[in-house]
Amino acid sequence: MEVPSPSREDLDPGTARSMLVLATIGFAICFWAWALLSPLAVTLREELGLSSFEQSLVVATPVIVGSLGRIPAGALTDRLGAKTVFPAVAMLTILPVLFLGFFGDNLVALLIGGFLLGIGGTSFAVGVPFVNSWHPPEKRGAALGIFGMGTGGTAIAAFTTLSLSNRFGRPAPFVLVAVLLALYAVVARRMLRSPSPVAGAGVSTGKGGNWLTAALRTLAEPVALKLAILYAISFGGFVAFSVYLPTYLVNNFGMEKGAAALRMAGFVVVAVLARPVGGWLADRFERTRVLALLMVASAGFAVLAAIVGGGQVDLGLEPVGTVAFLGLAASLGAAAGAVFALVAALVEPARVGAVTGVVGAAGGLGGFVPPLLMGVIYDAQGSYTLGLVLLAVVAALGGALALVGFRKDLKA
Repeated sequence: MEVPSPSREDLDPGTARSMLVLATIGFAICFWAWALLSPLAVTLREELGLSSFEQSLVVATPVIVGSLGRIPAGALTDRLGAKTVFPAVAMLTILPVLFLGFFGDNLVALLIGGFLLGIGGTSFAVGVPFVNSWHPPEKRGAALGIFGMGTGGTAIAAFTTLSLSNRFGRPAPFVLVAVLLALYAVVARRMLRSPSPVAGAGVSTGKGGNWLTAALRTLAEPVALKLAILYAISFGGFVAFSVYLPTYLVNNFGMEKGAAALRMAGFVVVAVLARPVGGWLADRFERTRVLALLMVASAGFAVLAAIVGGGQVDLGLEPVGTVAFLGLAASLGAAAGAVFALVAALVEPARVGAVTGVVGAAGGLGGFVPPLLMGVIYDAQGSYTLGLVLLAVVAALGGALALVGFRKDLKA
């Protein structure tokens, strides 16, 4: 059942835009922190003698807390508000950032620091209910898509981490991000504010138990599970490639580390720019059909990438491989935006945080498994083809789910 629009007379459009910008900036900084290890993955493998699986584990580990932590973060945002939770997330992320910058010189330290670095990824579940609360239903898809552009923090990490590390020393990018997180925490605490709960601000009244109870209740809802599956495919696919693409390009095509990091940044930029487009399309056309088409497009580009990367056909990385990966970035990014347009349509504002926590956790976990699987496949076969084929199959199944899985929910 689509959620009707509540009265929004108290929402000033100018303030809503300011809150959207401030939330997006905070999300981008937190995601920058979340992605700091990925550009260094190949360097760390060479310095520490890591296997492909260990290298994959290092870049995938931050996703664990960043995923599962979204469940309590979303529920706490419903309860306490983004003005409290957003600065807390930023401040807590500083600790693992500095730990990795100064002590991340062995596998155990990298895994411990990376695990805690995932706190930055929980910022997504803080920002979605906050942004949702400032916009009427007919504009939420586009607004949440713009907020989702904060995932561009991954691209910033790709553009800057290696160059700063090489020029000023390994701790430099970590210190810079820690300073930015501290500054944002102060600004957010002073400037963030929510609209009145009467107008659908999405803030819980405090009833219904703790965050774990809310999460379990949410997981029991079929619509939340279906949304979680689709986000695990779309955003999970984006996260997987944003953290693993440099490794893939170095291993599969012999590309230099710096060039591979820049390619990864290009992938992220395209996905980030496509995300609000997906939300905008879902606001204006049939949401489920838009999402299904984007999922099928992702499957097609994954097949093309498998053909290029598998070596069966000498198509080369330029230009066909570039088209395949940029097309995959655009379709996955737009699909992620369309998923949250569907969340905004089907979930009442006061529960968006709880649902976002569960759906966002699924998306993050969807990005955790593929890098590990790709590492195992490459160690076993010396090729990534099977992993890309599996992505294509899963995306196609996601398209079918989007097309037929919500008919009862939309009619209820």
